[in-house]
Amino acid sequence: MLRIPIKTESAEYEAMIGGGLLARSGEVLRESLGGVRPTFVVTVAPVRKRWGKALAKSLQISGFAPEFIEMRNGERFKRLSTLESLAEEMIRLGADRKAVVIALGGGVVGDVAGMLASVYMRGVKLVQIPTTVQAQLDAAIGGKTGVNLKSGKNLIGTFYQPELVLIDPDTLATLPDREFRAGMYEALKAGIIGNATLFEQLEKTTIKALRKDCEFLMWAIAESVRLKAEVVSADEKEGDLRRVLNLGHTLGHALESATAYKHFLHGEAVAWGMQAAARISLEIGMCDRALYERIRNAVRAWGNLPVVTLQTGRALRLLQSDKKTEAGMVNFVLPREIGKVEIVKNVPEAAISAALTELRQDSRA
Repeated sequence: MLRIPIKTESAEYEAMIGGGLLARSGEVLRESLGGVRPTFVVTVAPVRKRWGKALAKSLQISGFAPEFIEMRNGERFKRLSTLESLAEEMIRLGADRKAVVIALGGGVVGDVAGMLASVYMRGVKLVQIPTTVQAQLDAAIGGKTGVNLKSGKNLIGTFYQPELVLIDPDTLATLPDREFRAGMYEALKAGIIGNATLFEQLEKTTIKALRKDCEFLMWAIAESVRLKAEVVSADEKEGDLRRVLNLGHTLGHALESATAYKHFLHGEAVAWGMQAAARISLEIGMCDRALYERIRNAVRAWGNLPVVTLQTGRALRLLQSDKKTEAGMVNFVLPREIGKVEIVKNVPEAAISAALTELRQDSRA
C-alpha cells in the first residue's frame, strides 16, 4: 500500500492507495480517527449497490454503525438543493458535531459531500473514498468542494480538507469504458502540467491495455496524486500555483455548462479543453507545432469524444462567469512544453475562436 502525504496550511493527511483497501477501511478509519464516531456515508444508488455492503461490513467489524444517505446521480444534481436535502437527512438521523461524513463515489459525490461536511454544524470530519478514475486521480485530493449554479460550474464552494483519502483501484473494475477513459484524461493532464514521464507513458498506451495492467494503473494513479499533492501542499487555496491544475478546465467547464452537464462527462470536456489550450498556445506563439500536435494526438488517441457545437460568442459569455475570471480577464492555463504550463491572461478572442473551430471540426471527423 502506498501512502502519499498532503500537508496544507490548514491540515495534514494522507492519500492511501492499495488494492483491497475498501475491505480494510473500517480498521484504517478507526486508527485515523482515534476511535469510533457516528458515521454517515453519502453516495449514489449505483455505487451503493456495488460497494456499499463491502464498506458497511468493514465499518461494522471495526465498531462503526454507518448510516447511508443517497443523493441523485449526475452532475446536474450538484446543486444547493441537493446539499440542503442531505443536511436535512443528517438531522433526521441524529448527526451531531462528532459526525463523520464519508464520501463514497465519484467527483460529484466527493464535491457535494465535502461541502456538506464543511458547513454542517459549521464543520464535521470528512473522509473521501473515491470510486471513479477522475475522483481517485484528482477530485478527492486537495479539499475543493462545491456545487453548480445555472450560470456556471462550482461557483459556490469551500476549501475543506478531509481527514483521509482511501483509494482502492479495485473499485474501478466495474466502471464503463467511457467513464474509465474520461477519468484517465486527468492523468494526461497531470503529465502535461508537471510530469513528463507520466505523459510519455500514457501517450504510448491504449485504454484497453491500461485497464488490463493493474500495476501500470496503480502507478499512473499514484503519480497523478503525487503531483496534485505537491501543488495543493504549496498552494492550498488556489493562488497562482494551484491554478495550473485548471489546465483544460476553462473551456471544458464552458462545454459542460452550455450542454446542461448532460452531453459530456467531465473528463471528456477537460480533454477537449486541453486540446483547445494547446491550440491557443500555438496561436499566440507560446509553444511550437510539434508540442501542439503531440497533445492533440494524445487526446484523440484514446477514441472519439462527444461532438462540440459551442460557438465562440456563447463561449465568451460563459467564460465571463467562470470562477477563474478576474476583473473581466479569463485566466487560461497553457502548455509551453510537456511538464510545464503557464497562466496567461488576455488571450485574444481570435485564438479562442480558432481553438473552438478546430474542436467542432475534429469532433465530427
